[in-house]
Amino acid sequence: MLTTYTGRCHCGAVRFEADLDLAQPTYRCNCSICRRTRFWPAVAREEQFRLLAGEDELTEYRFNTRKNIHYFCRHCGVRAFGVGTETPIGKMVGVNLGCLEGVDEAVLARAPITYVDGLHDRWQEPPEFTQHL
Repeated sequence: MLTTYTGRCHCGAVRFEADLDLAQPTYRCNCSICRRTRFWPAVAREEQFRLLAGEDELTEYRFNTRKNIHYFCRHCGVRAFGVGTETPIGKMVGVNLGCLEGVDEAVLARAPITYVDGLHDRWQEPPEFTQHL
């Protein structure tokens, strides 16, 4: 069931709301950027995400194929969300669960995690090791 959550970066310059179903899979990836930033996203369709404040405070980063857009607050450096442009559901927003406000800890603890092997471009398979993700 979709629930509307609010979220923000650490300093509060970037604020958003997203309609998420935290009973659906969330993701942990071992690619170079997700591993380094400990990014834990839930997926929102484009129309389920609303940037409320801070568009001018975001820094965009792209690498490799340049098809995914990684956004960081230019003040505190927090990666609150990113945009996938070529996914099975089309354009989508990966919302960092660590940035949600007021979410029940028990709900987060029950959120199912799907591990993906982005490091080796095997997006449909889990990596050999997941404990560190």
